[in-house]
Order: sequence, then structure tokens, then C-alpha cells
Amino acid sequence: MDEAVERRRFLGLTAATAAALGLATTATGCGSLGGDSGDVTLRLVAADYDLTGGDTTKKYWADLVAAFEQKHPGVKVEVEVVSWDDVDRKVAEMVKAGQAPDIAQIGAYADYAAADQLYAADELLSIPVQANFLGALAEAGEYKRTQYGMPFVASTRPLFYNKALFEKAGAKPPTTWDELAEAAEKLKAKGVPTPFALPLGPEEAQAEALMWLFSGGGGWTDAADRYAVDSEANIRTFEWLRKNLVGKDLTGPVAPARLNRKAAFASFANGEVGMLNGHPSLLKEAAKKGVQVGQVPLPGVDGAPKTAMGVADWIMGFKQNGHRKEIGAFLDFLFSDENVLKFAGDNDLLPVTVTAEVRMESDPEHANLQVFLKVLPDAQLPPVGKTSWAQVSGDIKQNIGKAVAPDGRPAEVLGRIGRAATAAESAE
Repeated sequence: MDEAVERRRFLGLTAATAAALGLATTATGCGSLGGDSGDVTLRLVAADYDLTGGDTTKKYWADLVAAFEQKHPGVKVEVEVVSWDDVDRKVAEMVKAGQAPDIAQIGAYADYAAADQLYAADELLSIPVQANFLGALAEAGEYKRTQYGMPFVASTRPLFYNKALFEKAGAKPPTTWDELAEAAEKLKAKGVPTPFALPLGPEEAQAEALMWLFSGGGGWTDAADRYAVDSEANIRTFEWLRKNLVGKDLTGPVAPARLNRKAAFASFANGEVGMLNGHPSLLKEAAKKGVQVGQVPLPGVDGAPKTAMGVADWIMGFKQNGHRKEIGAFLDFLFSDENVLKFAGDNDLLPVTVTAEVRMESDPEHANLQVFLKVLPDAQLPPVGKTSWAQVSGDIKQNIGKAVAPDGRPAEVLGRIGRAATAAESAE
């Protein structure tokens, strides 16, 4: 059986089956790479995840590279860690200048895949490693049904609430939208400055909005993966937000269109916010300031929504320098359980492989991440495999907050974004 047939057959198994068979728990072994011409140096550009301005991301890569180079003496790896504000732009500039890195760990891959600048995952990874990705994340890494983006870390978003404020207000953790509005009213009556923080400002409005759309039975795309921004379900969701939260002065600390996630998280950590849609990294910041955080699944119209939102960051291998085997060996090593769990655990994020997820789920040290882990395997991601998504996402960030303004018209705002999205998709 040739390798291509074997790979298709193996990947036809579920990742869980592969893990159960013990096929995806170890990295590749020692070996000499680098080819006949001597040593090969790989250049890796990676995003900085240290929220405090420290060097934890740099240390992670330094330790991992040292261990990899010891096992593969024919390969050197040079790592440049760049802030999230600049890393996507930097890699784009490098590619445009004909100086693509061998490996990039950034926020999006689809444009590079469409331009035939990336190796496919099955050109790089061993069969067990590729099969070990969580299914939803592997699928989100596909461009035209071929995986190019490999998930690096992931997160999901439950509802966070301030336990002390809830107890003082006599509110209960909500399971439906009506219960959420009722809890917000009780918090407001007890003087809580911001009963619910709704960050629809330009920092990450596309993700905050998508959580609500899923909760309302909609999403940015339909079942055929076509943009459906102004669907009836989406319009109903934003009408509800405008009428029942924003219109009743239950949001803040500023208007949703001007509120960014970072500011909303800071207000929550300061004890000024009753509820918001949370992120794993917020747990540590809240704990530092003595805020006890409760976590429940995002409420839906009538209960838990059928779909939860997941978010992933991506790593990819560029073709330009021709270092396919060396890149593949490095990525196989990177996706060992030890390395996946180290980075995810240190940054309060979620692992992207089945075996690492199972290990984290059973580790009492990560009990605070259980609600995130529970929904990750079936989470749905934004349409990151579309080359138009970067443009559409930017449009959403700048404009979606207008839909919940007191005088906002959700159907008109969503309609404008939807028409632009359809045009962008047609131009792909």
C-alpha cells in the first residue's frame, strides 16, 4: 500500500480512535536531517503570548528548539518572537519581499494557501501526528478540502460571572437569554456598574458577535459555507441584544461599539462587571485581584446552544526555501503531548490534539479549564479557511457595534456587511 493511500485510510479513522490505539502520543525519534549540503537552518516567526511583557514565549521556544536540535543535529532553528500587534503584518511583508520564513505561527493561513505558498499538512506531518488533531480544528485548517493550517493553540468561550456580585444581587447563573437579562436587571438594581460587558469594538467584535449568533441559531455562514450575515436568525439575535441589554442600560462601561475585549476584561478583573463572555486567560487576572469567577456554558434562546464557538491560532510551513523534511520533523516534535501541554498550560489555553486534551482533562491542576475543554471537540470556528475572511472580519469589527446602538437597525447593518461579504467571496 503506497503512502498516500495509507494516509487517507488512516485519517479516515476518528482522531479519538487513533489516540486509543496509541498512535499519536510520541514525536518522531532522533535522526540526521539537513541533506547532502550540510546543516539546514530553519527560520521560525512566532507570536508573543506573554500578556505581562515578559519572556515566557521566548523561553518556551528556546527550550523546545534546544531539545529538537539535540535530537536532530543536522537542523538549526532560529526563532523570532513578535507581538500579536505586528506578527501577521511582519510575515506578510517577509513573504512579499521573497523572504518567507520556513515556519510561521500567526493568526491566519488561507491567503498563503490560496497563493500556493504553503506545504499541505500531509506533506509535512507523520500520519499519527496529523490524525491526532481535534477534528473541528483540523477541518478549520483546510483550504479547498486540503489542510494547510495546523492549529497551534485553541480556546472556547463560556459565560463568566462574578460570584460575589451575583450572591449580593440574589441572581442565579443564567441558562437562557431571558435568565441572563433577568440577572443583569438584578445586578443593576444592586448598583453594579456594568451588569453585562458586551465588547463589540474593533479589537475582536467578530468573535464576540459570533458567540451570540451561534447562541441564536445562526452564524456568519450557512450550512453550505456561504456567507449568511443577514440571516433571519442573526437579525433576531441583534434585535434582542439591542432591545433587552443595550436598550435597558445593562451594558457598559462604554457603548458596545467602543468597548474592546481588553478593556472589558480589565473591568471584570477589577470587580466592576457582573457577566461577560470569557476567555481562559482572564481567569488568572481575575484571581490575582481576588475576583471569584463562576463559569457556565453560554446561554441560548431556550437553553444551551447547539453550537459553541472555538478559536484557534495557526502554524504553517512555507515552500520557498524547500525545507520540507526539516520543517516536518520540527512540527512532529512540536506536536508531542509534552510540548503541546507545556505551551497551552503556561498560557491558560487549550491543547489542539486529542491525546493532550485527554491528559489535560484528567489533570486536577487544570480543573479551572474543564468548562472550556468540554465544548472544544465539537466547537465551530469562524470561516478562517476563506481567503475573503480577513476582509470580511475587518468590516465586521468596524461596523457590527452599530447594530446594537439605541437607534440602530440590525437588519440594515447586517445587510450592508452581508452584501460586502458576498462580493468579497465572489472575488476569491
